[in-house]
Amino acid sequence: MTEEHAPSYQELRVRVTELVRETDPEVLDRPAPATPEWRVRDVVAHLAGVTDDVVNGRMEGIASDEWTAAQVDKRRDLSVDEILADWEEWSPGFEQLLAAGPMEITGQALYDAVTHEHDIRHAVGRPGARDSKAINDGWDWLVAVRTARGAPPIRFVTEQGEQVSGAGDPALTVRASRFELVRATTGRRTREEIDAYLWEPRADAALLISAPFFTMRTQSLGE
Repeated sequence: MTEEHAPSYQELRVRVTELVRETDPEVLDRPAPATPEWRVRDVVAHLAGVTDDVVNGRMEGIASDEWTAAQVDKRRDLSVDEILADWEEWSPGFEQLLAAGPMEITGQALYDAVTHEHDIRHAVGRPGARDSKAINDGWDWLVAVRTARGAPPIRFVTEQGEQVSGAGDPALTVRASRFELVRATTGRRTREEIDAYLWEPRADAALLISAPFFTMRTQSLGE
């Protein structure tokens, strides 16, 4: 439900803020393996920049490489504490928009934030929050939006039970954790890793990619 996206996002922001503050600044200056063109601190800058741009109506080119690059460039000379303060400043307004906006848009914003939380966790060697409210709400959003868009039907079986997503009767079933599926759908897994999920009657890794701008990794993150 759309109204759940705001508290899920708020909890995620608090978790990530605490994690970043506890991390050695030298680690934050290293490339994030899941987003190799960005340092870990640049991923945080992107999260802060999304809230700033959305609240202030800078929506031209939303979600494009140019839009996200501008967010990182704007914060390149800020300290990590300043980036976190920036994120905190704009997040209340952003969360109000999440609480009131259309499901397809608010869910996508949450899903992007979930993806980058775990990019950061992987980069700093602090896994966790794999069964968070944000993971569950984000996954439920993707299941719903695949159906709304008439995607090829899949039966997903996770630790939370069974869900059918897509248009029509599913010919394929895949069993994996919600965390694994979230990472796979955003291009954080290799074809071999996705094929290793429990598929019936056959694996079809390409069906899990959630958007054209995601591609399967060629090398495992080892996550």
